[in-house]
Amino acid sequence: MNDWLKKKKHWLSILLGLSLALAAFVFNPFGLKDISCKAVAVAILMVTWWITEALPMPAVALVPLVLLPLLKVSTIEEVSKSYSNPVVFLFMGGFMIGLAIEKWKLHKRIALQIVKRTGTSGDRIILGFIIATGFISMWLSNTATTMMMFPIALSVILVMKEHEKPGPGLNNFSLVLMLVIAYASNIGGMATIIGTPPNVAFIGIIEKKYGYTIQFLDWMILCTPIALILLAALYVVLTKWLFPNRIKSSREASNFIHQEIRTLGRLSVAEKRVLVVFIATATLWITKDLFNTLKLFRLDDSMIALMGALALFAIPGGTRHEQKPKMLLEWEDTSKMAWGILLLFGGGIALAGSLEKAGVMEQIGNWLAGFSQVGSFTLVLMVVVISIFMSELMSNVAQVIVLAPVLAALADALHMDPLLLGLPMTLAASAAAMMPMGTPPNAIVFSSGFIRLKDMLRAGFVMNLISIVVITLFCWYVLPLVMQVLK
Repeated sequence: MNDWLKKKKHWLSILLGLSLALAAFVFNPFGLKDISCKAVAVAILMVTWWITEALPMPAVALVPLVLLPLLKVSTIEEVSKSYSNPVVFLFMGGFMIGLAIEKWKLHKRIALQIVKRTGTSGDRIILGFIIATGFISMWLSNTATTMMMFPIALSVILVMKEHEKPGPGLNNFSLVLMLVIAYASNIGGMATIIGTPPNVAFIGIIEKKYGYTIQFLDWMILCTPIALILLAALYVVLTKWLFPNRIKSSREASNFIHQEIRTLGRLSVAEKRVLVVFIATATLWITKDLFNTLKLFRLDDSMIALMGALALFAIPGGTRHEQKPKMLLEWEDTSKMAWGILLLFGGGIALAGSLEKAGVMEQIGNWLAGFSQVGSFTLVLMVVVISIFMSELMSNVAQVIVLAPVLAALADALHMDPLLLGLPMTLAASAAAMMPMGTPPNAIVFSSGFIRLKDMLRAGFVMNLISIVVITLFCWYVLPLVMQVLK
């Protein structure tokens, strides 16, 4: 029987997705409008096929291009715009910079220096990445942070493979190192207003509706402890519980690291030039707001990433091939790029757009209003739970933009502090940890090939539960002490 199931798994998975989607549309258990019901059915189909791996994940991401126009939820022109979203080009530029770093082995040099300083035990390396990534993400967008750390982490894995025996320990180390980059980027972004776009979106909505500005320091007093607790939980859950690696420090490994550093020698011309482009790109990501205040031009993360990528195609690497200068990056190098992830994220954006256009999120807000009698604490808890799991499939920025006004109106009707519902919803929207399309950092690390979907679901579910508890308790007990109550 088991052999038969394995052989038929592909067709059973396809049939399961179609059956669940059809059942959701026919029976409409949530009492949705017709167009909303169609959008939800498409979402159920895609999620089921993603989870069961009925089709390759990038292939499933193309489903909206077929079904949404076919079901008259959106036009093909509207859906196709999602696949050219600025975030997709941010990924593209970042991936190209990562390719150049890898091509000239700069990543190996950086990785060796990190391992040299943190020690060669698996847990200490992971802890070092959690601290570095979480801190950087407080000041830099979580996507840009992941873009910076991703090639470095890949090279650390390659270095560890050279002196560790293949097996469960090394596999768990590789898996966890990829996961903590994404999760620490998401968590670190919660700590400051500028750490992630949903925070900025929420601040703008509150200021427009109530004329109240949330102070940068007040946000940090409340949210930095949340981030620190979640980062500590991340380390314990992944290294001590779910995926222990048991890679210990050894003199042989330490000697190997030092020998490798000596073998690399001094920076080559190409490495120096790639490093300059990398630092310049990261600097622009950090300081773009300062340039934008001059109003001479306007920069965003996607433009900066593409500027860095274009520079790599234009700058010689210091060597020649057939009498032509060999550039830091050549188009042939992009054959190694994770093009499927660009499609995956485009499909996620298309799905989110269809659910938003169909009014699904607005109906969820109205549904929440029906629980106004359950008690304020329970309502806050419900908002966090719904927000965190909704953001596994939705763009977290779109989610905040749509839900924040709905929750503000609900809070006004219940004579509650609007921040008491809106702020936990915003923080939870950045805590999605189960699905690759939940946040851009999740999608980036999933492209590494070291993460199986079932492992991300397992780790993400546990981190989601911890985030729900921490965010709810802090926002209920600490928020009223830090921020003034809105009238």
